[in-house]
Amino acid sequence: MSADGFHVHGPHDHELEHAAEHEPDGMAGRLAVATAVLATVGALFSYMGGATQSNAGLFKNDAAIKKTEAANQWAFYQAKSNKQNLAEIAVDLAPEPRRAFYAEEAKRYKAEKGEIQVAAKKLEEESAAKDKQSEEQLHQHHRWAQATTALQIAIAMAAIALLTKSKGLVKGVFGLSIIGVTLGALAWLHI
Repeated sequence: MSADGFHVHGPHDHELEHAAEHEPDGMAGRLAVATAVLATVGALFSYMGGATQSNAGLFKNDAAIKKTEAANQWAFYQAKSNKQNLAEIAVDLAPEPRRAFYAEEAKRYKAEKGEIQVAAKKLEEESAAKDKQSEEQLHQHHRWAQATTALQIAIAMAAIALLTKSKGLVKGVFGLSIIGVTLGALAWLHI
């Protein structure tokens, strides 16, 4: 527009106005919106993938701690078994007045072993449960990673489709987007 209010449209101006008015409804506008949505959903999927990976590591660590505690209980159990065996031998070797004492000691060690065995088995079960939780979280992490990867590829394809104006690639973008969202839903549902 000129200073005195008179405006002449040139061919270039007309094309720019036409593109501005109609382009958001075209392929470029749809791809821009799709790319923004895909990037947002992909960021959420990526976050969930990282969270499940961290959880898998924490559960695996807890499982290792429980396994170590169980091993310690089994070592304690073995020590009590050795003391019980020594007390039982002492019953046969000790003088008569001391035999009753060693018989009671053997009985006490046997009872203590039972309590230790229950504790060790409980710790082993807890360790196995933590291992299972870790495996479930790792599986879920892989699903989130697959979903994120599919969406990242779809975003890259959207850029290529925009540059090449290829309708086939646009279909690929939406196809991969559906795959990515489906994988994300499977991760969300723990499938």
